[in-house]
Amino acid sequence: MYQDKTLVCKDCGAEFVWTAGEQEFYEQKGFQNAPVRCKACRDAKKQRNNQFNSRRGRAAGANK
Repeated sequence: MYQDKTLVCKDCGAEFVWTAGEQEFYEQKGFQNAPVRCKACRDAKKQRNNQFNSRRGRAAGANK
């Protein structure tokens, strides 16, 4: 049913594998889009967002 797919990170351009297991997880969670960033770029983006939210005095993911 699912097969590993090679995707290209939109931030760094590196190829990464979206495994069959990850695809199944995405479907179970109702996610409709494939990932667009490799793990390293996802982690870096989360860190940037957390730092930005900390400076604004908000917890990461908190609403206004």
